Amino acid sequence: MKNIVLITGASAGIGYAAAELLLKNGYKVYAGARRVEKMKGLEALGAKVLALDVTDEDSLRRAVDLVLKNEGRLDILINNAGYGAHGAVEDVPLAEARRQFEVNVFGLARLTQLALPHMRAQGSGRIVNISSIAGKITTPTGGWYHASKHAVEAYSDALRLEVAQFGIKVILIEPGPIRTEWDNTAMVNLEKYSGSGVYGPLVKRITEKFRAGYRKGAPGPEVVAGKILKALRADSPAARYPVPFQASFIIFLKWLLPDSVLDWGIRRMLKI
Repeated sequence: MKNIVLITGASAGIGYAAAELLLKNGYKVYAGARRVEKMKGLEALGAKVLALDVTDEDSLRRAVDLVLKNEGRLDILINNAGYGAHGAVEDVPLAEARRQFEVNVFGLARLTQLALPHMRAQGSGRIVNISSIAGKITTPTGGWYHASKHAVEAYSDALRLEVAQFGIKVILIEPGPIRTEWDNTAMVNLEKYSGSGVYGPLVKRITEKFRAGYRKGAPGPEVVAGKILKALRADSPAARYPVPFQASFIIFLKWLLPDSVLDWGIRRMLKI
């Protein structure tokens, strides 16, 4: 029997790369996203593509119902959908902050709630939540995004402990800087909310640092897809998988150094 996968945010970036790799390795993939037209390549590989908005209850229910109707089971849920609403916490409207949590946290949580009874009934399942090193360390002008990923980390840790008794494993994937469309959305929002005014000079420096990091060769989403496949193949997967190596190093520094030293380093780098 093939492993039946439902993945969100599959129209680009990590979601698309993960769906593609899983299809090529024999998984049966239901790929969901708002932009269905962007998933024609996945459909050609055998994916079942569906319109899926993680902030819409009916859309979430239809997705789970479709998988169960067609397959009779759901083995793997990959909660990948998310975006970054960057800007100084003083500037970002609370309506935008709430939407950040609706997409990155509550959509993930609701889809998990819908999947869990079926996984529990079959006595097995894997839930993969795409977090970020942003859930471990925080930088200026990313407060709301960081907050949402910190929430995903805590939520996943609690969930892992709760559902282990039912044969369900919960896995966190923690990417560092990866070349995807995510950065374009984050930078557009950053300029929109804080590109002028008192935080304007800081935004300019952050944007320059961010773009420079990408030019130095941030890896593509394929490395994250590979880590997801590794976690799914493991008999006893780790609780979390940082990727690439630089992400592990950053998390190590966060553990090793006092906050005052980290603050000093970040402020010096950004001249604030």
